[in-house]
Amino acid sequence: MNIPDELFYTESHEWIRIDGDKGYIGISDYAQHNLGDIVFVELPDIDIEVNAGDQFAVIESVKAVSDVYSPLSGTIIEVNENLEGSPELLNEDPYENYIAVVAFTDISEKEKLMSAEQYEAFCIEEDKK
Repeated sequence: MNIPDELFYTESHEWIRIDGDKGYIGISDYAQHNLGDIVFVELPDIDIEVNAGDQFAVIESVKAVSDVYSPLSGTIIEVNENLEGSPELLNEDPYENYIAVVAFTDISEKEKLMSAEQYEAFCIEEDKK
């Protein structure tokens, strides 16, 4: 399982890469592996406001339909339009293929997210269930 150290993670298996005052959001390798072949991604609208924990996108795979939640509060300023025609990019490289970019409003919310080490331990516990 690939878990890059420079990212932050949620219990619902999203990651966020912080770059200045914006964050790139995607799903983890653990999530894409458990979803199976991804066949559709419903991207959010640009300029919508989201709070940390809000659902903002939907991923459909051959196994399930899953909501994607924002790790931080802010405004969606960009989406990865490549996913509309090629949703399988999330299976191929979930860390290079972000879903959306949020201009966040409260960086202190980052304290509630998991480090790579914490996320790895969380995933090991998830697999035991």
